[in-house]
Amino acid sequence: MSIDGQEGPSATPRRGRRALVVTVVHHPHDARIRHRQIPALLAAGWQVTYAAPFQGYGVPPEQDVAGLTCVEVTRAVGRDRWRAQRSARAVLRDLGPAHDVVLLHDPELVPTTTRLDLPPVVWDVHEDTAAAVAVRPWVPDPLRPVLARAVTAVERLAERRMSLLLADEHYAGRFRRQHPVVPNTTLVPVDPPPAGSPGPDGVQRVVYLGSVTVERGAREIVDVARRLRSVTDGRVIVQVVGPAHGPAGRVVQAAHLAGDLRWEGFVRSDTALGMLDGALAGLSPLHDTANFRPSVPTKVVEYMAHGVPVITSPLPWAVDLVDRSGGGVVVPFGDVDQTVAQVLAWAEDPTAAAAVGRRGHALAVAELDWASRSVDFVAALDRAADAG
Repeated sequence: MSIDGQEGPSATPRRGRRALVVTVVHHPHDARIRHRQIPALLAAGWQVTYAAPFQGYGVPPEQDVAGLTCVEVTRAVGRDRWRAQRSARAVLRDLGPAHDVVLLHDPELVPTTTRLDLPPVVWDVHEDTAAAVAVRPWVPDPLRPVLARAVTAVERLAERRMSLLLADEHYAGRFRRQHPVVPNTTLVPVDPPPAGSPGPDGVQRVVYLGSVTVERGAREIVDVARRLRSVTDGRVIVQVVGPAHGPAGRVVQAAHLAGDLRWEGFVRSDTALGMLDGALAGLSPLHDTANFRPSVPTKVVEYMAHGVPVITSPLPWAVDLVDRSGGGVVVPFGDVDQTVAQVLAWAEDPTAAAAVGRRGHALAVAELDWASRSVDFVAALDRAADAG
């Protein structure tokens, strides 16, 4: 069975089960939530109520997907968390008891479940939350240690009161017990177009996919784009697909207006992934921060899945994927010179770029395909419902 063009688990559907999926932070079209997990549940025969900040992100709730009901909640923005928590608590109180499982996607939602009569609750841990506090631009510096300790307390509360899913096995060290891991992989196309395929205008694209922040390399992306535009007279361009936050928004917008790069802004995952096809290279210039260090960068997985050669900073798990697959190159943190040199080499020899992309794709097929991981996700929610 297929939902939104995605293959669901092969297990026998569990008829009549209902999940309430809640986020106040993530975009309603977040790739992991809306374009991986929810389709997997729908394909397995679940009914899903999706509570997300549709109005907060300026997107309409979906009304034409079988088995899916969308509900509005207030968006959590910057330091304004209280209104979103209160909105989510009302949804949990009113709708939760009619479901078999509640699936939470934000740490601030953990305390909202206190003293509510709910079915089994599962928290999907997307990141090392305490480490992420260090790169949140809305958190004042003096409050970062305090908030990090508060996050640790929330994690302890969650482990006592609910089931956990981890998006990365390296988050396990933050918890006292073992919890199932459902990695943030992606659907892997069978035969993506070869890397370095020029568009109708003859231009070769270098892509960056995902949210853009200073810590994710916004300034390096812009520097690479300017250099490539100048050296190739616009024959090789950088295309940024994703929203920009904080100071990075001004940096990327200025480069876009100057014609140094193409900035697409937020694009829903099912469309954005298709924009990778045929790209000359995929950039992952993430900085060496505590939040990124233990994680597998999702963008690296997505580039490899679409046969796009990777140029990544030397974060440990990106290095592991690139070294084992031969699907790209590793450059030092912040090294624009090596990045540009590698892009130019592939631009001169797109056959070599395509070969590198194929090696990355082969590893993605073997290890990183959501089509197989989705079975583990649905099974974890089935177990939670059974426990209830």
